[in-house]
Amino acid sequence: MLVMSIILADFGLFSAMQPLQHVLRAQGSLRQGTLASVSWLLLRNCRAHSGLPSTACPSPERQEDGVPKDFSSRLATGPTFQHFLRSASTPQEKPSSPEVEDPPPYLTVDELLGRQRKVYLETYGCQMNVNDTEIAWSILQKSGYLRTSNLQEADVILLVTCSIREKAEQTIWNRLHQLKALKTKRSHSRVPLRIGILGCMAERLKEEILNREKMVDLLAGPDAYRDLPRLLALAESGQQAANVLLSLDETYADVMPVQTSRSATSAFVSIMRGCDNMCSYCIVPFTRGRERSRPVASILEEVRKLSGQGLKEVTLLGQNVNSFRDNSEVQFNNAVPTSLSRGFTTNYKTKQGGLRFAHLLDQVSRVDPEMRIRFTSPHPKDFPDEVLQLIHERDNICKQIHLPAQSGSSRVLEAMHRGYSREAYVELIHHIRESIPGVSLSSDFIAGFCGETEEDHLQTVSLLREVQYNMGFLFAYSMRQMARKTKQKVIRRERENNALFPTERG
Repeated sequence: MLVMSIILADFGLFSAMQPLQHVLRAQGSLRQGTLASVSWLLLRNCRAHSGLPSTACPSPERQEDGVPKDFSSRLATGPTFQHFLRSASTPQEKPSSPEVEDPPPYLTVDELLGRQRKVYLETYGCQMNVNDTEIAWSILQKSGYLRTSNLQEADVILLVTCSIREKAEQTIWNRLHQLKALKTKRSHSRVPLRIGILGCMAERLKEEILNREKMVDLLAGPDAYRDLPRLLALAESGQQAANVLLSLDETYADVMPVQTSRSATSAFVSIMRGCDNMCSYCIVPFTRGRERSRPVASILEEVRKLSGQGLKEVTLLGQNVNSFRDNSEVQFNNAVPTSLSRGFTTNYKTKQGGLRFAHLLDQVSRVDPEMRIRFTSPHPKDFPDEVLQLIHERDNICKQIHLPAQSGSSRVLEAMHRGYSREAYVELIHHIRESIPGVSLSSDFIAGFCGETEEDHLQTVSLLREVQYNMGFLFAYSMRQMARKTKQKVIRRERENNALFPTERG
């Protein structure tokens, strides 16, 4: 039986009332257990966002006069429409250390605990997924789970997945076939092996994973890691469980990631999540949601802790890291517009106010002058002069900038919705090199994008020769639903790029 603990949300439907809208839309087809799960999550959302004590939002009672309440009675005592209106009209900051929440009406406190079951975590994809793994483990550790590096002794296997290209997803499908044999051979004397898919692939494919691979027990999207103890508790009862709801405000600011390697000398620090750029080739806005940034104070606290642990380098992470904007402090929510790189535009209305990336970079670099500071992955549009000047002035900010171009053809860049022309990009390159002498530059390129001609491809090759990057990441356009190019042509172009462009220079 599939227990959908959250109704799946389409990108662009985000609002304070979104969970209720989806519940009302789907009420007619939900099973009783599913609606109970949704009801409890709405109640938890009410408590978390209203800032009210738990008594302000009615809590489903398990029994009355010693007689267990039926589902309808429990639902009737749940949050009302007014609770959500109150929450939407008076937004408040989440407390840094949230109260211990009551379990949902269908689970006990004991069922939410890990009871020393061993978790094996496997990470695929980008640096954000590495950081997500540390966040997920931090949450599970507090719930009483143990970490293991031995796949054979694991009670829970969680794959933190990538969905940026078809090959990344195929890797996970292949891995699931391998794990299926492990699950089948599990001794009946041990607790059943549970397998979960976390991250972008869970968000993109949703129920397709559960329908295609019955051995998968749970799904958790990038914004649902706090819900892992509940999802695992449901999986223990033999049900499939999923939470793939995207959030407008989840940044895990109050979750201190647990480093996976005790001997590590560097760490990733997530400063923002999601992306609003809507490049036509990219799936990130649909798998990680809208842009939202962590409060500066919580980022600085994490960097100080890492410095105290003796780490020598931190990398600030975000899908569009230099578009960082902290709106948590009211006094900084002024009407100052965003300053973009010259010749660049956005696909959305210009944002105003908030503490910007230059301010954050300045503060982080002051925490420990001996700690190296990096950041990735930026967008070329968000490099105002104050950021470049700061990189030049601070000795501990690495003189290396990743500047994704994606194509050297202005026509293709327009089709990709990148917001700039080749000429504007080259002008920015010259400006960066003038502002930061000796700077190291890297870039991303896509070969074989839809509608790309041979002339477009040659313009990309000429850009590689003109800029002379220190490092590059070259990819064939992922052959997915909307692709129109033959694989042979894409592979040939990718090979030509690799031959012209060494992996690393100097």
